[in-house]
Amino acid sequence: MAISSDKSRVMRLSIMISSLLIKCLIHLLAMAALPCESAHDHDVDPTRGFVSLPFNRSYYHIQSPYNLPEEKRYSFVNGVHKCWVYSTDKPHSRTSRTKPRTEIAIQGYQYKSGTWEFEAYGYVPKGTSGVSIMQVFGSKPPTATSLMLMVYDGSLHCYSRGRVVVADIYDRWFKLNVVDDFDSGRIKVYINNEMKLEVLGRGGKYHAFKCGVYAHRNDSRRMESRWKGIKIFRKRV
Repeated sequence: MAISSDKSRVMRLSIMISSLLIKCLIHLLAMAALPCESAHDHDVDPTRGFVSLPFNRSYYHIQSPYNLPEEKRYSFVNGVHKCWVYSTDKPHSRTSRTKPRTEIAIQGYQYKSGTWEFEAYGYVPKGTSGVSIMQVFGSKPPTATSLMLMVYDGSLHCYSRGRVVVADIYDRWFKLNVVDDFDSGRIKVYINNEMKLEVLGRGGKYHAFKCGVYAHRNDSRRMESRWKGIKIFRKRV
């Protein structure tokens, strides 16, 4: 009888442990499904295993207020792309109902599969706020993007005042790498070779990279970002 009782206690204990393990697994899976989850991976080379692709003006175009010459809101001098816009500016086309922007739209590399990467050095002057400076364009409706990196009051956020990626971004150059695995739907963000963020993509027919300034809620009067060393990579198959 004692042996039978011991077996019953062991069985009950095993069931309790199994139940706890299942709950822990469910919790971990739920955390992985968060729209913006933080991650920290120090001193890595985000481009390892990738091939650098050609990049010049034939691969991108500038989206800027439709009623102004491009040079009124964009310049490229000594290797630095400078994009700026005012909160009172027109959108990028007469038919658009979006807020003003000056963006480098890299439409020459629209992709529907594989793993792609954007690399550049970015700079945001103090005072720029309420603005997207980089995005992975493309998503299932009703949204248009799978990732937006936005600046609010000197901090870099995942979407509008979402998770903070970098707390102090003003007046300094930083290296940005964004890796988009289209097939798995995972997007990783690296700042100065440290992985700061991993998010779930939002699908869509294709994706493409953009950087610059695109006004959003509570935007400052003037918004500006600068970019140099822009590169596009694709992972070796």
